[in-house]
Amino acid sequence: MHVRVTLIAAARSSSLLAERFDDDRPLDQAGWDEVQRVAHALVPLAAAELRYCSPTPRSRATGDALGLAPLAQPALRDCDMGRWRGLTLGEAMAREPEAVDAWLGDPYSAPHDGEPLLAFIQRVGHWLDTRPADDGGRIVAVAEPAVVRAALVYALMAPPSTYWNLDVRPLSTATLTGRARRWNLRLDAQPLSA
Repeated sequence: MHVRVTLIAAARSSSLLAERFDDDRPLDQAGWDEVQRVAHALVPLAAAELRYCSPTPRSRATGDALGLAPLAQPALRDCDMGRWRGLTLGEAMAREPEAVDAWLGDPYSAPHDGEPLLAFIQRVGHWLDTRPADDGGRIVAVAEPAVVRAALVYALMAPPSTYWNLDVRPLSTATLTGRARRWNLRLDAQPLSA
């Protein structure tokens, strides 16, 4: 039994430099504009049998704007960043440089008193592995870019450090096909936005 899971990175809620850990702000105007520019290419995904999203306002709004009417999935929430929640990486680095270095270098560490990177990847992977596998079944999930990165690391059985090397842009898509612990990645050939 195989399933196809298409992950859509949520539209943005801030500029890249203003992104905050565990951010739950709604889409900003640029995010809404991006959704409108690419909606025609993503609307066919609404035909998926199951449609999910992260429980963040921007993921829900992205899914709704694409006509998905997604069901929020707690397992697709962003990494729990503990006391760094709401900070930018620069702000966390200014306050606790050694802690940030430890977090970036060790997937088992959680110096912010939140969730270690490895636990985050495993949580998202467990969600992926427990999707119903009806032959040819289609699933779409709108999630934070961090969640998409975690899913890709898990599906490819890549070392956790690979997480830091994946650049997931807002409204980009990645499709995983297969079943629990046996995933293949399909990349779409054409970019969705300029």
